[in-house]
Amino acid sequence: MGQILYLNVGKPELKNWEGKAEQSAIGKKGVKQALLTQNSFEGDEVAATEYHGGPDRAVCFYPFEHYQQWSAEFDKKIETLTFGENISALGMKEADVYIGDIYRLGEATIQVSQGRIPCSKISKNNGIDLLLKRVVQTGYTGYFFRVLEDGIVNGDAEIVLLERKQDDFSILMANEILFHRRNDRKAIESLIGTEGLAVAWKEEVTKLLMKKN
Repeated sequence: MGQILYLNVGKPELKNWEGKAEQSAIGKKGVKQALLTQNSFEGDEVAATEYHGGPDRAVCFYPFEHYQQWSAEFDKKIETLTFGENISALGMKEADVYIGDIYRLGEATIQVSQGRIPCSKISKNNGIDLLLKRVVQTGYTGYFFRVLEDGIVNGDAEIVLLERKQDDFSILMANEILFHRRNDRKAIESLIGTEGLAVAWKEEVTKLLMKKN
C-alpha cells in the first residue's frame, strides 16, 4: 500500500522550445480531485497521440525517485511534473512494477499496460539535450495504466496492489528488450504473450520479429 504524491491534468498548449513552436500537454497542473474514466482523467488531454492517450495509456506514472537522480546527474534541479505524468509515488520504480499488475487508485481500478516510449519533449521541457538519451539507456521511462473501473481519485489517494498477473516482465525488463535486446527472439516472443501488455507494444515488438524473418 502506498499513496500518490500528486495528481495532475492538463490540455495541449503551445510551447516555444529552442525557437520552435510545438503543441504539448506536458505542462500539467495539480488538482485536488478528478474523475478517472477509460480514456483519461477528466480535464486531461494529449497532443502527441503516437506516444500518449487511448485506453491502454489512460494514466501516466513517473517514479518520484528519478527526479533526484536526474538532478544529481545533470547538476540541475529537475522539478516534479516536468515529465508530464498524471501521478507519482515512492517505491514504484520500473523494476518494482510488472506488466498486468492491478492496482486500486482511490475509487478506480487500474492495470499496468506498458512502459512509456519517451519523445524529445522530455529533453526540451527540461532544457537538457542528453536527458532523452539517458532515459532510454536506463529504462527509467515511467509507464502507463489502463482503467478497469472508473472512479474518483483524490490528490493524496492510496495506490494499492491488488493482483500480480505474472512476475517475468517488469516494466524495466520490457524496456530492456524493446530498447536494447531487439535481436533476442526468445525474449521478444515471451514478451508478446504477456497478459495485460498493451496492443501498441505487442505490435511494436512483433515488428522486431518480422524484421528477423
